Amino acid sequence: MKSPLIHLIAALVLCTISFVGYGVWYAAIAAKSAAVADLENQINIKTDTASRIASARAALAEISGDEAAVRGYFIPETGIVAFIDSLQSQGRAHGAAVSVLSVSSGGTSAHPTFIFAITIKGSFNSVMNTVGAIEYLPYALSISSLSLGQDGKNSWHAALNLLVSSVPLSAAANTPYIAPGASVPMTTSSSTTPSVGSIRPRAL
Repeated sequence: MKSPLIHLIAALVLCTISFVGYGVWYAAIAAKSAAVADLENQINIKTDTASRIASARAALAEISGDEAAVRGYFIPETGIVAFIDSLQSQGRAHGAAVSVLSVSSGGTSAHPTFIFAITIKGSFNSVMNTVGAIEYLPYALSISSLSLGQDGKNSWHAALNLLVSSVPLSAAANTPYIAPGASVPMTTSSSTTPSVGSIRPRAL
C-alpha cells in the first residue's frame, strides 16, 4: 500500500516541479520576447529617424541648389559692374553701342531695386535686337520706359529705364516684371519725323 502512495506523491511532486519550471521558463521567454520586441521597435525608430535625416539632407541639398540658382536672377551691389558689362556685351553682339547713363537705387528697404538709365545707338535692327536681348536676360528685371528716335538715315537711338531686383524672392514679389513678348510703353522722336508707330521690343 505504501509503494503506490509513494509513487503517487513522487509523481505529484515531479508534476508540480514541472509546472513550476514551465512557469519560470515561460516567464523568462516572455521577458526575452518583450525585450526583443522593444529592441526591434527601437531599431525601427532609429532606422526611420535615419531615413528621415537622409531625406532631409537630400532636400536641403536640393533647396541649396535651387536657392543658388534663384539668387543668380538678382543683382547684389557688388554685381553692378558685371551687369553693366553684360549689357554692353549684348550691344556689341548685335552691332549697337550701349551706354549706361546712371544707376540709382529704388524700391523699398524690404524690396530694393536698381534703376539703370540706358541709351542704345545703332541701326534700327541692331537697336531693337539689343533691346530684346536685354529684356530676355536671365535676371528679375523689367523695362519701365522706352523711347525710340531716329538720328539719321540709318542711325537710331533708344533710351530706356531698366529696373532690376537686387535681393532674392522678396524683391521679386513687388518688382514689376514684363513677360517675354509683353508690350512696353514707348514714345518716339526723330529729327526727320519718321512714322515709327508703336513698337514692341523683341528680338528681330
